[in-house]
Amino acid sequence: MATAVCLVSGGLDSCVCAGEARQAGLELAFFHASYGQRTQSRELSAFHAIADFYSVQRRLVADLHLLSQIGGSALTDPRIMLPEGALDREGVPASYVPFRNAVLLAAATGWAEVLGAHCLYIGAVSEDGSDYPDCRRLFFEAFQRAIDAGTRERTRLELRTPLIGLRKADIVRRGLELGAPLQLTWSCYRDAELACGRCDSCLFRLRGFAEAGHLDPIPYRILEQARTY
Repeated sequence: MATAVCLVSGGLDSCVCAGEARQAGLELAFFHASYGQRTQSRELSAFHAIADFYSVQRRLVADLHLLSQIGGSALTDPRIMLPEGALDREGVPASYVPFRNAVLLAAATGWAEVLGAHCLYIGAVSEDGSDYPDCRRLFFEAFQRAIDAGTRERTRLELRTPLIGLRKADIVRRGLELGAPLQLTWSCYRDAELACGRCDSCLFRLRGFAEAGHLDPIPYRILEQARTY
């Protein structure tokens, strides 16, 4: 059976992306990165819960704290304020972690080559990352070329972004169709016990569930907002 290395943050998108890989009949190997993000421990807990759900045996949790050492992001530097969420904000948001996807994909590509994997799945979405330079189709097309050029000749590793063009509501619907464990995911940028309901990630998630006509199964600090967004 062909192997897929799935980048799994513990969030909604990466969970559904892993569901797509399982639906494709692939053996799953899960890659996760801890890089000093605000909700690092909660994301790691979600990662393992999702991996348990899919009975994934091969898991790699990479220490990539160099991203927090580099800084420049409200997710990794406590001196930078994480602003209130805004669905219509323009420009690169404060939550952008400089060149994060390239660092994650580079590490995951190395592991995938060692495993002899056939494909690499990442749940990147352009809707809520349209101003993140490393969430664009152009970036992933370029990274595929880097994989092809920088791995052994016998390595054939396809980078797959099955959610890249979907709206969050479509991702929710697809996750439900796949039977993905959405209740185990965590998306909040700010809090680790109850999702804040106010950061960009929470707002996109809440809108997605509302437009899909389903109640978000995770707990929110602002319960009424979660129910009636």
